[in-house]
Amino acid sequence: MSTDRIEKKTLLRAPRTRVWRALADSTEFGSWFGVRFDGPFVPGASMRGVIVSTTVNAEIADAQKPYEGVPFEITVEQMEPERLFSFRWHPFAVEGGVDYSVEPTTLVVFALEDAGEGVMLTVTESGFDRIPLGRRAKAFTANEQGWGMVVKLIEEYLVRAR
Repeated sequence: MSTDRIEKKTLLRAPRTRVWRALADSTEFGSWFGVRFDGPFVPGASMRGVIVSTTVNAEIADAQKPYEGVPFEITVEQMEPERLFSFRWHPFAVEGGVDYSVEPTTLVVFALEDAGEGVMLTVTESGFDRIPLGRRAKAFTANEQGWGMVVKLIEEYLVRAR
């Protein structure tokens, strides 16, 4: 088992253009992921937002409640339409008063591939081995669970958004 990388896959039964819009549009992404962003995703942009509850799943929304209002920052890396969306962030950066800007970031990649009756979404987060030892295991464990929820959220979102 890798301690540096998390990977989750899900088959999304939706057109590739629709899946891409759910990922690449910051408002749509935020509604299912649980973040309100301050603008559109643009490669190279540092995006600021706040954690909010997902609009898709009540159980996951309840789990997000303790983090509502916590600042959320990403830097968009790549946007290859209908193929790849990636960003960098500080994993599990939810404790108030902590300056995470001095830590390395991890890379999150959403990759799309045609797969039978839909689109295979692969979500990968890598770079945990560079996170300070005192936070590494907690961030990895939280995000391992979190990405499992995220693939469920986008799947539910796409079913409802048809």
